[in-house]
Amino acid sequence: MAIHKRSARYGRYTGGPDPLAPPVDLGEALDAVAEDVMAGYPPRHALQEFLRRGGRNRDGLDDLARRVQQRRRDLLSRHRLDGTLDEVKKLLDTAVLEERKQLARDAMMDNTDRAFREMQLQNLPPSTAAAVNELASYDWQSSTAREAYDRIKDLLGREVLEQRFAGMKQALESATDEDREAVSAMLRDLNELLGKHRRGEDSDADFQDFMAKHGQFFPENPQSVEELVDALAQRAAAAQRLLQSMSPEQRNELMQLSAQAFGSPELMAQLSELDAALQALRPGEDWTGSERFEGQEGLGLGDGTGVLQDIAELDELSDQLSQNYNGSRLDDLDLDALARQLGEKAAVSARTLAEIERAMQDGGYLRRGADGDLRLSPQAMRRLGKSLLRDAARQLSGRQGSRDTRMAGAAGELTGSSRQWEFGDAEPWDVTRTMTNAIQRTMADGGDPARGLRLAVEDIEVAETEARTQAAVALLVDVSFSMAAEGRWVPMKRTALALHHLVSTRFRGDRLELITFGRYAQSMDIGELTSLPALREQGTNLHHGLLLAGRFFRRHPSMQPVLLVVTDGEPTAHLLPDGDSWFNWPPDAETIRATVGELDRLGRMGAQTTFFRLGNDPGLERFIQRMAHRVDGRVVAPEAGDLGAAVVGEYLRAHVRSAYADGDWL
Repeated sequence: MAIHKRSARYGRYTGGPDPLAPPVDLGEALDAVAEDVMAGYPPRHALQEFLRRGGRNRDGLDDLARRVQQRRRDLLSRHRLDGTLDEVKKLLDTAVLEERKQLARDAMMDNTDRAFREMQLQNLPPSTAAAVNELASYDWQSSTAREAYDRIKDLLGREVLEQRFAGMKQALESATDEDREAVSAMLRDLNELLGKHRRGEDSDADFQDFMAKHGQFFPENPQSVEELVDALAQRAAAAQRLLQSMSPEQRNELMQLSAQAFGSPELMAQLSELDAALQALRPGEDWTGSERFEGQEGLGLGDGTGVLQDIAELDELSDQLSQNYNGSRLDDLDLDALARQLGEKAAVSARTLAEIERAMQDGGYLRRGADGDLRLSPQAMRRLGKSLLRDAARQLSGRQGSRDTRMAGAAGELTGSSRQWEFGDAEPWDVTRTMTNAIQRTMADGGDPARGLRLAVEDIEVAETEARTQAAVALLVDVSFSMAAEGRWVPMKRTALALHHLVSTRFRGDRLELITFGRYAQSMDIGELTSLPALREQGTNLHHGLLLAGRFFRRHPSMQPVLLVVTDGEPTAHLLPDGDSWFNWPPDAETIRATVGELDRLGRMGAQTTFFRLGNDPGLERFIQRMAHRVDGRVVAPEAGDLGAAVVGEYLRAHVRSAYADGDWL
């Protein structure tokens, strides 16, 4: 049996997002987006702002756009466009000098002929182009001079071709007549193909035949006539912009010199026909623009055209990075162009940002509400709540002299489920799940469980419990404008999220009601509260908030009522019998009476009450102390950044008190 060996070639994956790449970490992005959302920005705007800023170790869109603009400025400030003219002038000077030397040392030459030739060289026009054209029919006596002059025609030919076909200048260096004829044949066939394409008479076979004959002239490797036209039109338009960027004198010089390209007027006729066809096929290209070059490094026609192409590519990247057009997404970014202009690292940053955007929008972290606006999804809220709760727990455990505060009901009943152990947990181990995890990990690492088993921290699972004493928790948060003005708006929302996550994941038997109070009070779900914008509305209607808390407690008569009030101001509004809100500053006596009366009713219901006072207003401090004293409540005065830990700690404390009161821990 014959064994056939197959060779394999490997290269960079170019089929879109790498299927083997690890999933992008959304933690930083979600935290940043949520922070802006809680500050009042729409989720779409918040996501765009994060993508613009970037992450801790990753460039954002603004950084990439800045680098794009800097590269554009560098190209314009480094170069000038008379490189070809300078090179032609040097070759012309060399030819004239060598010819004069030859005339001076040729003793056999007729003196009249020598004088006539010297007069011709002496009276050449100052224009380089005119001088080159005048010497077109000159009979050179010096072979060195003739070679230098012929190099002018060769240089011009290669430059004008390089303007339309990248790489042609180098490919045709030291070209033979056969090479030039091959180029001329390619141009004839190309113009014929484009003519048929304009008339709609071409076929795929025509394109394939053309590429089979002339494919070596097209390193872009186009796969269709349309791709071929795109590549040629972009470079031809850049060549036109190059001419427009020159001074009128430079432009006229080059137009005259071009007639000398390869000494073949036919070449220029073919290129003119090509330019006309491309402009008709791609009128949307920029054929009339120009740039201002101010540098010292001279560019030839081909290199200058390449720089103009780079500038056009940079402008396109700038538009893509701005994301200012309708339906813009980072998937629109040309990563190959970005890598060419700024390097592979920039392309990696952009690709990661695109993956973050895709994951946030398509991965379920943002969703459209009933009103059509984007909002943080329940999945995003859970992830964010978990992070905020972890922060609150870390702050609680770091307090000096504090007792261990556990995040699950240690005095409760087993729920039948388990979870991974976290620092501070005191629940019993789920031995079966723990050993199963250890065995699976050992086998995945290539080990043999029969030869010994070592437990790792990540193997440990604990049995979840629920506290027997269930609580109805009303969290009242002040949403008057002073909360936003004093920098307490986002900490208030972070607090609500952390408490909501704790109740929904660790104390599932409890019920939580989120109540906002400004001029009026209302119950909100966590999504509504998170996206609530700060309004310039006066009024702190704690009375209405306490009314809603009372209704909530009455819906759960078998549960322990827990009242948590976060505020930075005295009550300045109360609800009238007709449902209107009465506002007055300074606080009206009737507002105080109504608020105190409603608090007394909640006290008689047995509500465990804690006030969280934000700020150092003496009037608020006196009022809160008196209110708490009436219902045997507590007052906590945290800094805004410690509010989450304070509220979570009081909630857990209320559970501990209820458990002891019911005899659960006796």
